[in-house]
Amino acid sequence: MQLQSGTQIENSSTSALWPLEPIDLKRSKFPCCLVWTPLPVVSWLAPYIGHIGICREDGSVLDFSGSNLVSVDDFAYGAVARYLELDRTKCCFPTNMATHTCMIPYKHAENGAALSWDDALNTSTRQFHHKYYNLFTCNCHSFVARCLNQLAYDGSVNWNVVNLGALILWKGSGSTRCR
Repeated sequence: MQLQSGTQIENSSTSALWPLEPIDLKRSKFPCCLVWTPLPVVSWLAPYIGHIGICREDGSVLDFSGSNLVSVDDFAYGAVARYLELDRTKCCFPTNMATHTCMIPYKHAENGAALSWDDALNTSTRQFHHKYYNLFTCNCHSFVARCLNQLAYDGSVNWNVVNLGALILWKGSGSTRCR
């Protein structure tokens, strides 16, 4: 039996992700996805405006839908209309500063690095339980951007309202399920 160095063990643990359940439209379970739904009246006039949430590894939808309120599996404004499955291998889950996979390890550590997908979502949820909702400055897009920044998704910690909206609008898939 050969012993492995500490960095080999840490690197192997960050690259081994457990399998996820498949997306289930009937039960509204979207593991590791961004989800979007139109806002009544507003989305009729401007179709790119809507309500966005992010899903945990078990498929539960989290969304910041009001002051001090992050809902779990109670997506505000109706059923999911669009979703985008995110690739967990594009996230940075460092166990220490030496195991960062993103190009900006110090900025990522400064923003708060997560150990897992759900860890990032839980940390963001705790922070948003103390925030007041504001349509323009602190909304559902801010919550999802905070989650993606903690994950350093796609090597970036600069997620914001604009690039989130563009991502879900252009790369998202339509959901045919209605409530």
